[in-house]
Amino acid sequence: MRFHVTNSPFSEQQVELLNQLWPTLTPAQKLWLSGYLAATHIDSATQPETGTKEVTILYGSQTGNAQKLAEKAGETLKSRGFHVTVSSMLDFKPNELKKINTLLIVVSTYGEGEPPDNALSFYEFLHSKRAPKLDHLRFSVLALGDTSYEHFCKTGKDFDKRLEELGGKRLYERIDCDVDYEEAATKWLDGVLSELDQQGAVSIVAPQPTQAQPTALYSRKHPFEAEVLENINLNGRGSNKETRHIELSLEGSGLTFEPGDALGVFPKNDPELVDLIIQEMRWDPETLVSVDQEEEPLREALLSRLEITVLTEQLLQKLAEFSKNREFHALLSPEQEAKRKDYMKGRDVLDVLRDFGPWEMTPEQFISFLRKLQPRFYSIASSLLAYPEEVHVTVGAVRYEAHGRLRKGVCSTFCAERLHIGDKLPVFVHQNPNFKLPKDSNTPIIMVGPGTGVAPFRAFMQEREAIGAKGKSWLFFGDQHFVTDFLYQTEWQAWLKNGVLTKMDVAFSRDTKEKVYVQHRMLEQSKELFRWLEEGAVVYVCGDKQRMARDVHQTLIHIIEKEGNMSSEQAEAYVADMQKQKRYQRDVY
Repeated sequence: MRFHVTNSPFSEQQVELLNQLWPTLTPAQKLWLSGYLAATHIDSATQPETGTKEVTILYGSQTGNAQKLAEKAGETLKSRGFHVTVSSMLDFKPNELKKINTLLIVVSTYGEGEPPDNALSFYEFLHSKRAPKLDHLRFSVLALGDTSYEHFCKTGKDFDKRLEELGGKRLYERIDCDVDYEEAATKWLDGVLSELDQQGAVSIVAPQPTQAQPTALYSRKHPFEAEVLENINLNGRGSNKETRHIELSLEGSGLTFEPGDALGVFPKNDPELVDLIIQEMRWDPETLVSVDQEEEPLREALLSRLEITVLTEQLLQKLAEFSKNREFHALLSPEQEAKRKDYMKGRDVLDVLRDFGPWEMTPEQFISFLRKLQPRFYSIASSLLAYPEEVHVTVGAVRYEAHGRLRKGVCSTFCAERLHIGDKLPVFVHQNPNFKLPKDSNTPIIMVGPGTGVAPFRAFMQEREAIGAKGKSWLFFGDQHFVTDFLYQTEWQAWLKNGVLTKMDVAFSRDTKEKVYVQHRMLEQSKELFRWLEEGAVVYVCGDKQRMARDVHQTLIHIIEKEGNMSSEQAEAYVADMQKQKRYQRDVY
């Protein structure tokens, strides 16, 4: 066989090369080459126009949920033939927006309607005058939130609105997810794929054989029943607090975790509160009701399956259908929004039932309005290297007076009052990729964790001790009283003695005339702290977001400004750069 210019689409030079190559090939090589060229032709024929297959997925995630959903969406799109880039908003260069045609945003809302830490810089850029026109962009937003908070899914809503303002066109409508987000997230991704399909951007690609990925036997949907090995009060006699150290067996579960991860715990509601609700409505506790298509007694459903301590706008609106109470209907009017939000703070379902009767609803109708009882998350306080097949958590019992009644934290008082050694507790591991020890164990670390915020740092120290880490470590810890509230005191002292913990500063706010907190200790050590930062130290903050974390953040900026001879803007840029380098990580709530 010879190639000719007249019987082929090749040039004279190409024909000459082909005629030199072809006679040297074996029959098997010729067969392979013909198959390869045919496959290449088929593949290129199925490809849509250039640019339509490029999809960028950006996520803003504090605890990892949005990140997991973004990565899952990325894998799904890749399997449909897309070229997908999945990135944290923190790692994304905002100027690249001009080059993107299809953008998917997956973002959670944090605190009082704020963006997550790793979304903040991108959020601020997009809402600044530096944001570019995005007339070429099509986008869709998946927003994660919790309807029990006032600013439900605010960050996602803000992104959706701002992208439209900049000229972007919605590929698919924004979907707002409550705490049970799986179904809504699936609907969003299906909708995005459907729109891309209609716009001719989806190619049918033959599925490639892939190695089966191992799946965890236990998860949020199928928690592991962990046996309680230990449950002790860490606070001394006379303390105003009750902090439980709980040790659980993971034997046989196959569950693994890293320091910085969290444990999801499914609690039970307070039996006293459940009984008061049933008595208020004069219902029979043994009446059968249906939850997730399973029948069980009303009392058991309220104890173990349904949320009864959290009020949401949606719940109040549904309850109003079964009440003729004029005061209640007036409270739900748009004009009474401020009063309604004030009423919802610190109150629960029992308050509503008592305040706005009489009610005309059955137990079945009532429980159909309630959200599923959600897991509570606690920073893991142990390392698997130190305690194989165990997991430890540190739980502060929440109790307070409000509106004439004692209020109790659902999970914290369940653990403190009704969880005993030998009991089984449904748990699962929640990975937190945004709160991790540095890969280089020689890197210095600075840990700020007052109260139960110290929990992950116990895991950090156990891990660093087990691997023989050489990097320096510095802990700032605070609580009310030295004598009664120095959590894990003997362990910190042992680590100081053997050098695993290099330095420790403590602040006990009620032991001095002037209240002293961790940020005050940081200021006292500002020169050395800045020196550690210049040496590349990673800063970790865990605990209360509204007060402590905000004060620590401002103190960190102040120290950098003072000791680095910088302006406030330069100091803020320094901290922002630390975040980009993952040298400033927060697990705050």
